[in-house]
Parts: sequence; structure tokens; C-alpha cells
Amino acid sequence: MIGSAKLQRIAEIVMVLGIIALCQPWNMFLHRYGVTIILLGLITFMLTGWFGKPAEDKEKTDGVFDVSDHHDGTVHGGRS
Repeated sequence: MIGSAKLQRIAEIVMVLGIIALCQPWNMFLHRYGVTIILLGLITFMLTGWFGKPAEDKEKTDGVFDVSDHHDGTVHGGRS
């Protein structure tokens, strides 16, 4: 079985290939079905995001990278 992360990466590649197929002028078949290829990748990407296995062992965050200098008052190795 293909893992959710790997399937998402494949879906991203399919979307990029669909854009390339849509923009190239040499093969009419690829040009005609470029949007269909993009939509297939997009739907696959969305479904793997909804139904994929959640990551275990990772800290649960909302996806925002915290760059603030504020900490909860503790210093590594002791209390402040």
C-alpha cells in the first residue's frame, strides 16, 4: 500500500505534469487532456489530505511556524 505522504507527492507531480501538458504545443492529445490531468492530481491530493493516516510521534501544531522570542518562562536546564 502506498503511504499518504508518498501519494500526496505523486499527486503534486501529476499536477505539475498536467500544467506542462497544457502548455506544450506539440502533442494535441496532451494539450487536450491537460486540464483533466491537473484535476486528477488535485482530487487525489485533496483526498489523501482528508483520508490519509495522521502523523504519529509529531507534535500536534496548526502548521504555523513559531518565530516569536516569547517562551513560557522556562530556560533549558532550570527555571528562570
